[in-house]
Amino acid sequence: MYFKNQKFMVAGMSKSGEGCARFLLKRGAEVYVYDDVISENITALMDELALLGAHPVNAENYTEAIRICDILVISPGIPIDNALPVAFRKQGKAILGEEELAAIYLRATAVAVTGTNGKTTTVSMLNSVLEVAGKCSKACGNIGNPLIGEVEELGFDDFAVIEISSFQLETLSSLRPHIAVVTNVTEDHLNRHYNMENYVFLKNKILRNLRESEYAVLNYDDETVRGFAQTTKAKVVYFSMHGQTDGAYYENGSIYFKGEKYFDVEDMILNGEHNIYNALACVAAAHILGLDKVKVAEAICSFKGIKHRIEVLRTVNGVTYVDDSKGTNVDATVKAVNSMTQPTVLLLGGKDKGYDYIPLFQQLKESKVVHAIMYGENRFKLLNAAIKAGFVSFSLCAEFETAVHLARFVAKSGQTVLLSPASSSFDSFSNFEERGNAFAGLVEGINEAV
Repeated sequence: MYFKNQKFMVAGMSKSGEGCARFLLKRGAEVYVYDDVISENITALMDELALLGAHPVNAENYTEAIRICDILVISPGIPIDNALPVAFRKQGKAILGEEELAAIYLRATAVAVTGTNGKTTTVSMLNSVLEVAGKCSKACGNIGNPLIGEVEELGFDDFAVIEISSFQLETLSSLRPHIAVVTNVTEDHLNRHYNMENYVFLKNKILRNLRESEYAVLNYDDETVRGFAQTTKAKVVYFSMHGQTDGAYYENGSIYFKGEKYFDVEDMILNGEHNIYNALACVAAAHILGLDKVKVAEAICSFKGIKHRIEVLRTVNGVTYVDDSKGTNVDATVKAVNSMTQPTVLLLGGKDKGYDYIPLFQQLKESKVVHAIMYGENRFKLLNAAIKAGFVSFSLCAEFETAVHLARFVAKSGQTVLLSPASSSFDSFSNFEERGNAFAGLVEGINEAV
């Protein structure tokens, strides 16, 4: 790609959009920057990029920018069926995502991780494993650190551990990771992908470019993911919680790889079945990369987890507050609930992603959850699902802050308040991190009873 002879329109001034604009400007490309959201931060960023040579796009020059630009680079938040990419497609012009642009120029060995849940923890854990093993590695992608910002820093001897979402897979076609990990596939993002068939197709897309010399690390216990083995040319390595398999597995309280013991699960700081799955995926990838077994075990067992994923904030007045703002779908919330050991007051709600919530409430009836507080844009859909499932211990309110305050009064000493919304944050927050930080701030403001 000859940058100086092409005009790029970068749409969406998120971290990835900003990274793409800076990457292209540095290489002498003519860059037009656009975002349909107007805010002080975005305006300030576009002004800064203008000083570097970019052309801000607004309502007045929007149509002309589409006409003259050769390539559209979109942030993951912009669907492929949005009016902007549709306009470029009608003109026969190229559409790239941030990770696609980065993949073209990536020199490092790539380990790519996708799936509905467990991506961020698996990426962070595996990155820690590589670092403990003495490798230069970067956790990047959907984890919050765009790949485009790392391609220049990572050389041929380095590693990029890349979290890839279904949104990014819509526009990703050039990446050929040495190892592709698929953690699981459950219902998610149906408001964007329309149906499970499309969602499964996108998750399977990560394996498309793999050849016989590469590896697909697949969750054997997930029927959909196990089926991906039939569609790839790569060597398949499985991981499983439920029996020996050709790869990593859990047996009698320990993690093994093809009969070779790595460590006892009780030595892990993280608990819960979902974290055993994450550890199994990491052991499989680490074994493929030939990393020292002792260092792999050390890194995984000492790994403390990630922010906003079943993160214990504090215990005050006998009530433990847990932030699982990253639990944005039904399966993630069920996993969080199942990891609770005390009676739990659950905070649910936000922006709907197209789920049927009845199965969620059916499972909550058999869980530690003693009360659910439903809030946000989808609270009435949650309410209807709870009633149909026969889940009767709940409260309803509109605002997130009100829900947190209500939970404080509902929860009793010896119980847990768990924020695991089973919904996206976009009704009131920019992302799940902002929602989790807001929860942490409210919890920090709770005073000890005198």
